[in-house]
Formats: sequence, structure tokens, C-alpha cells
Amino acid sequence: MRRKNWVFIALFLGLTNWALGQQVPQQLGLIGFYNVENLFDTIDSPNTNDIEFTPGGSNAWTGKRYAEKLDRLGQVISEMGANLSPDGVSILGVAEIENRDVLEDFVAHPSVSKRNYQIVHYDSPDRRGIDVGLLYNPKYYKVTESRNVPLIIYEPGDTSRIYTRDVLVVGGSYLGERLFVLVNHWPSRRGGEAASQPLRNAGALLCKNISDTILQQNPGAKIIIMGDLNDDPTSPSVAQVLNAKGRVNQVPQGGFFNPMFDFFRRGLGTLAYRDAWSLFDQVIINDLLLPAEQPGWRFHQAYIFNPPYLVQKSGQFRGYPFRTYVGTSHAGGYSDHFPVYMALLRPVSK
Repeated sequence: MRRKNWVFIALFLGLTNWALGQQVPQQLGLIGFYNVENLFDTIDSPNTNDIEFTPGGSNAWTGKRYAEKLDRLGQVISEMGANLSPDGVSILGVAEIENRDVLEDFVAHPSVSKRNYQIVHYDSPDRRGIDVGLLYNPKYYKVTESRNVPLIIYEPGDTSRIYTRDVLVVGGSYLGERLFVLVNHWPSRRGGEAASQPLRNAGALLCKNISDTILQQNPGAKIIIMGDLNDDPTSPSVAQVLNAKGRVNQVPQGGFFNPMFDFFRRGLGTLAYRDAWSLFDQVIINDLLLPAEQPGWRFHQAYIFNPPYLVQKSGQFRGYPFRTYVGTSHAGGYSDHFPVYMALLRPVSK
């Protein structure tokens, strides 16, 4: 394991961009994503395969454990970016949540309730009942539209549909500027990375097509594609189908920039498996959010949030993200993924 991955990756950032060599006052916005690892309530839902997350299920998922999970997540999200802004992340995409009810419970938690997070959520056809969702602070983001777009995929060599998570598309005004967010949880690598690659390629192509449609209908809109992509920044789905570049000077007009690429190149990740790090959790932006000599929100810095308390301290998975379950054994941690976020800056008009 590479111990440098344990370091909380963050840079001090004030509301002036002295770091950029200027003294122009700046507004700051923080936007992130977190796979929260199976945030289920304790109720058996008749339409999904969630029996394991009930008191009598294999995970012995009780009200006490659910409340502890909310406490854990509240700590993480309340602290993400809090060293940069007291408001923390103003937009947060989430994955592996069972339903809207668990998000309602979370936003009411004392650790984050003062932020007044609002919720965008649709039920997906995933067999286990896990969905994606979006939390947003209305002080920053005014949602004007949302929809879920199904990812229609089939078993390789078969006509059987794979029921997976939809893409959540949310549009609105981020302190006066048109911003769209696409929240994803692409198909897993079950059956092997190569064999399942076409499924994630389909997720990438769907995001590209959605983005193209958004720009046709909303010229000049800024777009963020985020999620647990179950692929790395260099995987075919991200690097080829979505064509998200790891260098700003490589991004064509109308293209995408992946600020997570440099983390991955340096051996950093958001989840670990067999002593190797992967960076499945990503925030990707269109070219209209890249730094330029013009007004408006611009990308400044990306972060992996991995303070020491999010890291397993001992045992077989020492150095991995401190997860809630290992198999059916309750570890009592936070998530098997680290969250990610990014800072946007905008010059303040005098």
C-alpha cells in the first residue's frame, strides 16, 4: 500500500486567489461526490432485494447501526471542504442510497441540518434497490429541472436487460450561472473488468449524449459529470468514449477535463482492492468550466477527502477506506470509498 494515499489531500484556499498570483476577490464554490456504501433503512422493501439490510437479515442491520451510519456520514460531509468554506460542499452527489427516506433522515441530522440541504432523487430499477441522488444547498444552487435517464444495457451475448442505476440529470442556477450535474453509478466489474467494459462504455456514451443535448438546448451551460464510474480515469469508458482529458491543454472545444487523472497518475485512489488503489469516484467538467480570461465560475482544484479517521488502522485491510461492512461482519466504519470534491472560483464584481 502506498502510504501517501493516507494524506488528506487539500490546499489552503482563501476567498482571494492570491494562490493564482492575483489580488482579485473571488467567490468560492465546492461541489463533490460520495459513494456512501449501502445507506439502507431497516425496513424490508417488497420490490427490491434488500433483505440483508434488515434486523433479521445477514447483516443484522438494526436501528442502532443505521443511526451510527448516519452519524458517521454526517461527520464526513460536515467536514468536507469546511477548511475552505464554513458552508462546506454546496452540491453533493451520492451513490448507494436506498431511497429518498434515508436522504431525508440524513439532511435532518444535526451535523448538517443548518445547511438546509435539499434533495433530488428518483427510484432506479436496480435489483438491490440502490440509487443515486443529489443534495444541494439552496443558498448556492437553485434547481429548475431534473430527470432520471435510464441506462439500457444487456447481458453480454444475451437479450436479458441488466437493471442498473439511472443517470440523474439536474439543471439549475449556481449563483446566477447555468449549471447541470449528471450523477452516475455505472455498472460494476462483476464477471471481470474486460468482459463488463462494454457496460460502462454504454454509461459513458449516455453521459456524452445527454451533455450534447444539454448544450444544444442551453448554449454556454456548464456541466459536471460525477459518480462512482467503476472505472479509472485511464479506462476506455472515461478516456476514450467520454474522451475526458487529463491535461487542460488537451481539451478540445466542447470536450471534457478530468481533474482526477493526476491523482491516479500519482498512485492515489478512492478505494482499494487486493492492495491496489483504484480511482472510481470522479468529478469531470466540460471545457466551459476551465480557467480562462473571462467572467464566470472556473475550476480551481480537485481533492480526495481522506483524513486519518476514514482509514482502517489495523487488520487485513489496514490502510484501506474504513468501511461499514466486511462481508457480513459489521466493521462500524464510514464507507469503502473516499469522497471527492472540487473548488470553483469566480471573480467578484466590484
